[in-house]
Amino acid sequence: MVIPSMPGYGFSGKPTAKGWSPERIARAWGELMKRLGYTKYVAQGGDWGAVVTDVMGVQEPEGLVGIHTNMPKVVPPAVEGAIVAGNPLPSDVVLANDEEKAAVEQLDFVYRHVYYAYMMGSRPQSLTAFADSLVGLAAFMLDHDKASLELISRAFAGEKKGLTRDDVLDNITLFWLTNTAVSAARLYAENTKPFFGVLGVKLPVAVSVFPDELYQAPKSWAEQAYPNLVHYNRLPNGGHFAAWGQPELFVGELRSGFRSLR
Repeated sequence: MVIPSMPGYGFSGKPTAKGWSPERIARAWGELMKRLGYTKYVAQGGDWGAVVTDVMGVQEPEGLVGIHTNMPKVVPPAVEGAIVAGNPLPSDVVLANDEEKAAVEQLDFVYRHVYYAYMMGSRPQSLTAFADSLVGLAAFMLDHDKASLELISRAFAGEKKGLTRDDVLDNITLFWLTNTAVSAARLYAENTKPFFGVLGVKLPVAVSVFPDELYQAPKSWAEQAYPNLVHYNRLPNGGHFAAWGQPELFVGELRSGFRSLR
């Protein structure tokens, strides 16, 4: 496995100039795999990694034969545009089933409660307190989204299921010791793509839907967004950071999703 750290995050260097968008990161990953000598490989991503991985699917670098995502970019443009603007869905948009209706409700909630993303998207360099206060950084990182906060809170309440207290503290410590909280926030300002909107990936795609993800992608939308959908599955446990919180389920999904591409 090759597990690169995105520019500005963790063990990567901090960008010193503008331009490290998901498109540039995707090109860098393609070049990385080429320089490492891989002639056939697959890519996986969640959270920002999901955006970068979808972009790789669009760019189709030499050797990439398919992608897996646990934060699918399948929301129809008319739906996402209306929700982001806070408007009702256009009259010509028809929600075909309960999965699609539930997804719209979830997305509406997400876009009403992601002010951290708006702040990072417009004023990333103003978040200097993240480099000065460990308590401030921890408080901010604990409250990524409603479901993730509940899963993290469960760990600190003593429930031994999924994440542990050490898992959570290790994650915060990584950002603190590398002083990358502010540099990581810059990606929000660099991004011009919708978080969940269709990009037009033609390569084979595997989709895993975890119940506590920001939204549960309907299979009908996944089939429309990814014409070469080779795997779609809904899991019983797991949230937005599925690889972190449910590693066994996550690895099983990668094996199942990519089996036809071996």
